[in-house]
Amino acid sequence: MITTVIIIGILLLILIIGRYNLSMQFRKEVKDLFAVSTSISGNNFSYAQLTGLPEPVQRYFKLVLKDGQPYISYIRLLHNGQFKTGLDKDWVSIKGEQYFTTEKPGFIWKGTTRMFTARDSYIAGKGRLVVSLFSLYNIVDGRGETFDQGELLRWLAEGVWFPTNLLPGEKLHWTAINENTARLTFNYNGLSLFYIVTFNDTGEITQLETKRYMDKEKLETWIGKVNDYKEINGVLIPTAIEAVWRLEKGDFSYAKFRVTSITYDHPGMFS
Repeated sequence: MITTVIIIGILLLILIIGRYNLSMQFRKEVKDLFAVSTSISGNNFSYAQLTGLPEPVQRYFKLVLKDGQPYISYIRLLHNGQFKTGLDKDWVSIKGEQYFTTEKPGFIWKGTTRMFTARDSYIAGKGRLVVSLFSLYNIVDGRGETFDQGELLRWLAEGVWFPTNLLPGEKLHWTAINENTARLTFNYNGLSLFYIVTFNDTGEITQLETKRYMDKEKLETWIGKVNDYKEINGVLIPTAIEAVWRLEKGDFSYAKFRVTSITYDHPGMFS
């Protein structure tokens, strides 16, 4: 009996130490993320910037931003939701904490479930995915060109939460497709990325579709569905997002997140 108690105590101690070390590492990565980007809040959005843009894109920005809105430089976000570790797996509850920069494209996300902690990131031009079982042992540590592409695509799509990031500029361009669809192109760090963006009649973005690596070899259709728009901090943003792989055998949803908190231009962690 005493031996069992001792073993349980040691295992709990190892788990606590593992979670502490993971928390410290995440804190350092967030600090590194904010350190490499600068503020662009001195720039202000103007309706004059919309001249020449496709009609649904103009409709979107007039809806979600106010004339004179400062550009958003730093974002921190909390969410809850459900997640699948595989297309054939069951849904599990997840809580997420995420930080973004815009002047220098970057983000880091930590998603926590009962069994594992996942960290997605794009920092200093490099993408990475790490999954730790019980916050102790890395069962996934993905990096390389396919992760650079995938994580930068994630950062770009999640710009719907800080829409000044989707305004046209040197690296970002919009081209018309039809009255409710436009193509978003983004060129950065040797990568040329795109989304086919769908808008409703009100002007809300409802879907973003692209090609993304599902594994190291093959590009598949990836779709982000967004809805339930609310005005937060003076900006109209979707508070629900669903991630879907569209494969030959059908559509497979693997993430359903709902934003619970978002703040702008506070380059520091949640307390």
